[in-house]
Amino acid sequence: MDTIHDLGGMQGFGPVTVDEPEEPFHHDWEARMWAIARNVRADDWTIDWWRHIRERIDPADYLTRPYFDQWMQTHAAGFVTSGVFTVAEIASGHTGERHPPPPPESLEEVIARARRENTSFEAPAPGPARFAPGDRVRAITDPPLGRDHHTRLPRYVRGRTGTIHAHWGSHLFADLGARGIHEGQHVYSVFFAAPDLWGGEADPRDGVHLDLWESYLEPE
Repeated sequence: MDTIHDLGGMQGFGPVTVDEPEEPFHHDWEARMWAIARNVRADDWTIDWWRHIRERIDPADYLTRPYFDQWMQTHAAGFVTSGVFTVAEIASGHTGERHPPPPPESLEEVIARARRENTSFEAPAPGPARFAPGDRVRAITDPPLGRDHHTRLPRYVRGRTGTIHAHWGSHLFADLGARGIHEGQHVYSVFFAAPDLWGGEADPRDGVHLDLWESYLEPE
């Protein structure tokens, strides 16, 4: 989605703070939100649908809310759209129907469940790979489904040329996944030299590897 959420390569936000304390969470509620996100979701969610919801946060809201506060807002909106809760229930902090809490789990049980739920996103592609390592390609200018839909194609790479570094096989296409359509598409590691992205002032020794789906690319 072409909104404020795609911050990669954008200018005007000042230097990135790199001297923050090395701690996983700044507040206890952030740890609780992380735990909720890892363990509580609606049956019809996918990671791409969740990201699509988050991308619809108002830009001013997105830039001023703490990171895990955005997660909370995304989860709340997702539960409403999936019919799990109503806005009134979330605002009041109480549901109309009481549900018994799940039984407690030991650490070993949690680890075993996480292993069982480990998901592979590999999926067959509709045809053979179009590109091979060494091919020169160009990232398309517009996302395949349009600018109003979820996409993993960064704006700063659109229209830029790069080289296929590796072919990772076929995996679920995120743009369609946000619509509930689960189809595979070939994925490539593409190397973009820094001058090709940011002009002649960029150090030619630098570059970026991006994993991109096939429909994001065209021959140079």
